[in-house]
Amino acid sequence: MASPSYRLAALDPDFILDDSMRGVRFMMEYAKAEQALRAWGVRSTIVVFGSARIGENGDGQHGRWYAEARAFGRLASERGGAMHGADGHPRDNVIATGGGPGIMGAANRGAADIGAPSVGFNITLPEEQEPNPWSTPELTFRFHYFAMRKMHLAMRANALVVFPGGFGTFDELFELLTLRQTRKSPAIPIVLFDRAYWSSVINFEVLAKHGMIAPTDVDLVGYADDAEGVWSELLRRGLRPGCAIGA
Repeated sequence: MASPSYRLAALDPDFILDDSMRGVRFMMEYAKAEQALRAWGVRSTIVVFGSARIGENGDGQHGRWYAEARAFGRLASERGGAMHGADGHPRDNVIATGGGPGIMGAANRGAADIGAPSVGFNITLPEEQEPNPWSTPELTFRFHYFAMRKMHLAMRANALVVFPGGFGTFDELFELLTLRQTRKSPAIPIVLFDRAYWSSVINFEVLAKHGMIAPTDVDLVGYADDAEGVWSELLRRGLRPGCAIGA
């Protein structure tokens, strides 16, 4: 009875964490988050990306970016349908982030300011990431696999809002742009916050000029410079408050 082979498979960590069970662990990461999101009635999300290095008290642009991300989290939750779950209706356009600090924390915080739920999709990293304190605890997840985290970020997304950021932000932005370009995802609106920043770090027109993307691909993204502008641009590009695009 003390032999590892006698343990129930579901209660045997050595077995579950073995390389041969990687596919099972992948499925478990999908199912655990899916179950919780369904229980909360989260039908669709607005995904907000941005740097984890930007704090509330940052100087100049950094402080403004944080404040506007928080303001957007609040107004999108007020107007988008995130509060509907209390009356039995599905929740739409719930703020979803990578769960960490900085811009992600600001967007979750904006939702929390009005008592709206929001999602945090955290990832296990060598330098451990801690979840920010504003995502809804029951909707705060931790993933081992980047691929499954990205899948959950994308699969309910009604829109993508990208604040200034670095490598991680670029990774998520281009993941969603590729899905849009290849029509592997619905035609969700994508808005980049602070045109001056994004124009200085990515030149989509040059990519089109060299034939690396189609001229029409440049129009996959819009720009805005404040929270109200982001919301207006999302609506202009097809976001529907209170219902899921592509549902």
